[in-house]
Amino acid sequence: MTQQPSQVTSLRWGVKQSFRNYVQSVGGVIEVGGGAEVTAQGEFVFAQAPGNSLSLNANGILEGRGAFLGYVRFTGHGGMLSVFLADPVLEVSGGSASLTIDDHDKKPRRLEIAKLDLEGVAADEDGEVLIPAALSIDGIQVLGDHYPLRTALDPVRLSLSEG
Repeated sequence: MTQQPSQVTSLRWGVKQSFRNYVQSVGGVIEVGGGAEVTAQGEFVFAQAPGNSLSLNANGILEGRGAFLGYVRFTGHGGMLSVFLADPVLEVSGGSASLTIDDHDKKPRRLEIAKLDLEGVAADEDGEVLIPAALSIDGIQVLGDHYPLRTALDPVRLSLSEG
């Protein structure tokens, strides 16, 4: 069954709920800016950047590259905990997908934070596309070496334009 192609309009991602909970439990701060917003559930919404080509094709397959705007900064322990995630990019290529971020607000460098499981793509009741995510090698370092490789992260949620 085919459907109308749909353009991806925003990316929603909570990073890892237990990490967010930890930061808050130790009196840390979670800050967003640059166009990112926080949902009532504590997830972060990033609007699409100009030139976004990420879409769900007529066969329901995700394809292209989606760039998004905004940042999230986690701080705690008097500055000992400091994680900065900015301007996520979701790229689908050759049957695999990854999520990259800029990890520093003064001297940005793009790192792959998560591998995405295209086999597990599903639609939720709100019509968003959910993609399971797992921590990548660079992601281990970004999150402070507290989680092992392939640790499940919160799913990436993509909002679509009306087809």
